Amino acid sequence: MNHDLPGIGGAQGGGSDLPRFAGGGTLMLGGAVVGVIGLAATALLGMRAPRETLFAYLVAFVFWLGLSIGAMTLVLANNAAGAKWNVTVRRLGETLGAVAPLFALLFLPLLLGARHVWFWVQPTGAISAETARLLAHKAPYLNLPSFSIRAVIYFAIWTAYAFQLRSYSIEQDASGDPRLTRKMRSISPLGLLLFILSVTFAAFDWLMSLQPTWYSTIFGLYIYAGAFVASMALVCLIVTGLRASETPWGKLLTVDQQHNLGKLLFAFICFWAYMAFSQYMLIWAGNLPQELQWIISRSKGVWWPVGQFILVWHFIIPFFLLLSRDLKRNTKALAAVAVWILAVHYVDLYWVVMPAADYSSLGLSLAHFTAFVGIGGVSVAVAALLLRGASPVPVKDPYLEDALRYVQP
Repeated sequence: MNHDLPGIGGAQGGGSDLPRFAGGGTLMLGGAVVGVIGLAATALLGMRAPRETLFAYLVAFVFWLGLSIGAMTLVLANNAAGAKWNVTVRRLGETLGAVAPLFALLFLPLLLGARHVWFWVQPTGAISAETARLLAHKAPYLNLPSFSIRAVIYFAIWTAYAFQLRSYSIEQDASGDPRLTRKMRSISPLGLLLFILSVTFAAFDWLMSLQPTWYSTIFGLYIYAGAFVASMALVCLIVTGLRASETPWGKLLTVDQQHNLGKLLFAFICFWAYMAFSQYMLIWAGNLPQELQWIISRSKGVWWPVGQFILVWHFIIPFFLLLSRDLKRNTKALAAVAVWILAVHYVDLYWVVMPAADYSSLGLSLAHFTAFVGIGGVSVAVAALLLRGASPVPVKDPYLEDALRYVQP
């Protein structure tokens, strides 16, 4: 693949006269108000039932953080691959990724209430000798100080890459220096590797250790794949909405770029399903007691139909729908599929987290709603704030004209 950079002259047409984004005020204000109210309500509920509320908060936290991390992963992957078609949608990923520092702040309630969420922080009640032995064996890794330090490292990686890539991109809007594209592409392969490792270990720390005697080497990739699928669904939803709006920004987004996003959504739904199957198959083939407990607890009682629902609606139905070329090129149809995938992704995370709190019931509570709208509201508000005042597309990227002329092969 040829990565030689052209001059910037070609980028002066097309989107170079696109005005800076001045909208989103209502979205920003509404998100902030809803978010603050939701977080305040969650805090009040937490005073009465800290364990149940913090588990609900964890589900919402991982859902919204995954959208930010997944969107930044898309930017890193396209930079590393030397892609050109994605220039007009790249600013979306950069903006969503730049919300990551907010989640470092939103993680504090979980850290402060860690003993209510992660059993290994402060084991209570009678535990078997085998469980005690395993916890002692894992204590050098599973202890609150190292847990906290690793969280700082994860957020530092995500924040550093999100802000560095966005700052290069915004700087290029003013200077038009093609060397900034080279810089973005040069740091992205290492960033992609660091994101894969950091998200994998974050999944081990925050989700797998909810049941600290269980382990799966594929679990991190399963969570990462789900987050990436959800972020792709979110980008598809935003792009279809912009294209339907007939705004100057929406007119720069072509049906072929929408089609490409739909193909990526289809591809990574398949990858997520492969990760899910691989984890299940290896546990089934190994038939080891310490590996079986996680699957068994989610394959009986009230959790069995939830697992079947995820299988059908997170993979089988979207798989066959997204086979259609016409659907991927239809704004309303692709938007509908994207909304559904986002909803089922939340159910998937619920299925991963909540059985650790209670195997016998679904654990539905008002805190799930307040935490979801609270974290989601402030996340949306920050994303809208970051986008305001900046160009919605990289107007002086040397490959902008290539993106505007892109046609599906």
